[in-house]
Amino acid sequence: MAEVFKALGEKDPRQIAGYRLAAKLGSGGMGKVYLSYTPAGRPVAIKVVRPDLSEDPEFRGRFRREVAAAKRVHGLYTAPVIDAETEGDTPWLATTYVPGPSLQSVVTDHGPLPVPTVVLLIAGMAEALAAVHEAGIVHRDFKPSNVLLAADGPRVIDFGISRAADASSLTGSGMTIGTPAFMAPEQAEATEITAPTDIFVLGQVACFAASGAPAFGDGTPHGVLYRVVHKEPDLSGVPGELRELIGRCLAKEAADRPTPRRSSPCAGPRPPVPNCAARRTGCPPWSLPTSVSAARAPHRPVSPRTTRR
Repeated sequence: MAEVFKALGEKDPRQIAGYRLAAKLGSGGMGKVYLSYTPAGRPVAIKVVRPDLSEDPEFRGRFRREVAAAKRVHGLYTAPVIDAETEGDTPWLATTYVPGPSLQSVVTDHGPLPVPTVVLLIAGMAEALAAVHEAGIVHRDFKPSNVLLAADGPRVIDFGISRAADASSLTGSGMTIGTPAFMAPEQAEATEITAPTDIFVLGQVACFAASGAPAFGDGTPHGVLYRVVHKEPDLSGVPGELRELIGRCLAKEAADRPTPRRSSPCAGPRPPVPNCAARRTGCPPWSLPTSVSAARAPHRPVSPRTTRR
């Protein structure tokens, strides 16, 4: 598994608005993510927006609105936004740090997850999406790398923020918001994106977790998106007890997809998942491959110099 904490480079900032940066966690189309700490020593992840996006007034307006909405999300299976700066020269937001690898890296390195773990994964992701949607947000960039696997269950991250880039220079330059293998038909066709869009992608992510392969295969972005719109998903590698649930999430028409609550295999008096712990207890135990270790942030003692200004 790739190293989670990377040393700061020469061009990386050492401090953001009073948060002293300790390491680099990653980067994406909108900026870079760093590890820092609260004044009390709790680790946080700080996403710093790219300089060119910071200069885009339309991006600024959307980013401000999306951060305000994201602060209202408090689901148990999300990484809450705890601080942000939307008006300064360098916009950023801070979320709680989740000590765990991404679903993408775990499946890539260790293969498909066992059925009981996938059951609880789907339930946790569905609960996270319900909290996100109740705050008036559509994730829009849901994918395995935005699902972190903590010791006590999954966490969905980066919800809603991609909308801020939809009308910015990020899309104007020809870049697409989203990953083709984890996009809904309406995203591929550039039509209205709503909460059911995330449910379609929930099915794609669940298929990947259960089978180790994308529901609509690999290949060129255009080829994958064509299959997303026009072809049925390949669920042949998904264990039989999960196919019906995942298949319902992958309905082409948004109106035919279940809500987040109805897409959870642990919802209702009788979970539709036979032959696993869910049949006996209502929800299976959460477990990961023994070789998967949590990416725990190094301990940092409390220091007056880490105080947020």
